[in-house]
Amino acid sequence: MGEIVNLRMARKRKARAQTERAAEQNRITFGRTKQERAMTQAERDLAARQLDAHRRDTDKPE
Repeated sequence: MGEIVNLRMARKRKARAQTERAAEQNRITFGRTKQERAMTQAERDLAARQLDAHRRDTDKPE
């Protein structure tokens, strides 16, 4: 015979676990200082500029 499970408590436990996972993801995504966000944006901008600098010009008539 299996263990008796209170479904209401199991649903609440599952909901709490899901909420905790979402909170952890939000802490990773939004839990950064203004300086860290600015640094990340600067790194993205630099990478985009470097990529654009290596593009070939196809506008020139030959």
